[in-house]
Amino acid sequence: MDSINTMFIMLCTLLVLLMTPALAMFYSGMVRSKNTLNTIMNCFIVFGVISIQWVIIGFSLSFSNNSTNGIVGDLSNFALNGISGYNDAGVPNILFVLFQMMFALIASAIITGSLVGRIKLGVLVVFLIFWSTFVYDILAHMIWHKDGFLLVRGGLDFAGGGVVHISSGVAGLVGVLMVGARKVEKTHETIAHSIPYTFLGATLLLIGWLGFNTGSAGQVDDIAVTAFVNTILSASSGYLVWVMAEWIKHKKPSILGSLSGLVAGLVSITPTCAYVSVLHAMIIGAIGAIVCFAGLSFIKYKLKFDDTLDAFSLHGIGGIWGGLAVGLFANAKVNMAATGEGTLGEGLFISGSWHLLLEQIFSIVICIFLSAIVSFVIFKVISFFTDLRVNESIEEEGLDILHGEKAYQ
Repeated sequence: MDSINTMFIMLCTLLVLLMTPALAMFYSGMVRSKNTLNTIMNCFIVFGVISIQWVIIGFSLSFSNNSTNGIVGDLSNFALNGISGYNDAGVPNILFVLFQMMFALIASAIITGSLVGRIKLGVLVVFLIFWSTFVYDILAHMIWHKDGFLLVRGGLDFAGGGVVHISSGVAGLVGVLMVGARKVEKTHETIAHSIPYTFLGATLLLIGWLGFNTGSAGQVDDIAVTAFVNTILSASSGYLVWVMAEWIKHKKPSILGSLSGLVAGLVSITPTCAYVSVLHAMIIGAIGAIVCFAGLSFIKYKLKFDDTLDAFSLHGIGGIWGGLAVGLFANAKVNMAATGEGTLGEGLFISGSWHLLLEQIFSIVICIFLSAIVSFVIFKVISFFTDLRVNESIEEEGLDILHGEKAYQ
């Protein structure tokens, strides 16, 4: 055991674990008070459900060494069978299992933001179990396993732009189309009942995200430091640019908007945080805020899709931009192991080569189509057995009634 690297991954695991309750806080502050507890439950129930799925089959499908054409692993590590010893960084393999489990949790939790205020809890649980198995685990294997189909081709996703954010954002959007819009919301006016609560959740997300991106280095080294610095600076530039965009368009910069910019900057830098310079990290965060701002406006106000808490607008669109940014800005001076000899080379704006960008586009398309098709099929099959949403009277009264509790007395 390398004690330094082990303590580092333990800390990063705790930070990524923090992201799931932080997301629950972030989401719940943005809904009406009558749906506060249901929103928290929908988000945090993944801590129980997906943890069990990950231990029993999820990790094995994602990271077992017996790869099926680089698409998915087998069940040789079923229920963590054979997980012992240490990896090349001197970190216990069982700790690596737990670190990766936190990514599976937050990916599933993100989806819930699109569907709050109308989906049945049981339907959501069943969907997330199958989605995690047939989308998340397959993408994790293709992109992060050493024999993964997309990794072997040369695609790069350092901390989960495609595996986590594109896949979950697309699943959320499909869910919106399948489950339908909220019946009792006749306007897209702000309905956040506790903006300070959302602010606290967002700042905890920022802190947890540092473990998310930095820990993906797997050990304490220059790459981890680069990811740490780039994550903070991309978030700050995304935050500021969103404030400016609202100021220009609406003449009133909002707290909620600024927090969306923060998340847009974080999502955008996730796949590329260890491959780009500091300056490019700030550019990526700024552009991420712009494209997410435009995407949110188009989806919510033009198409009128009821993506309640903007899971696709922030995570889907931000993840797509982040994946493209790898193909534009990846720099061998920052990370030779990923962009040097034996790889597809540096990004288009660094080397003039299109090879990496084209591969990133291919990977993004795979992530979108896999998540969209599987999500549609899962929701469709569930709909044969039960309604996807609660009845209209419960929706009008508020879904907190389903838990027999009130957020506020």
